[in-house]
Amino acid sequence: MSQAATINVGSKVRITRVRDRIPAEMIEALKADPTGTVTGFRTVDGQGIGVVVQLSNGSQVWFFDDEISAA
Repeated sequence: MSQAATINVGSKVRITRVRDRIPAEMIEALKADPTGTVTGFRTVDGQGIGVVVQLSNGSQVWFFDDEISAA
């Protein structure tokens, strides 16, 4: 079962890793505060579920469910 099945909109999560390359400003934001609030979900690669997270700097980014954990 996917971890996203146990996370709801409004849940606090911690970003534990990032699979893809991301912009330098996103790296700095995650270093400063790797936590955020789930604002939604999206389908990725036809099978998985991506989790949309609002970070403390106000930006919204989606992550694979294996890149986050409950905070």
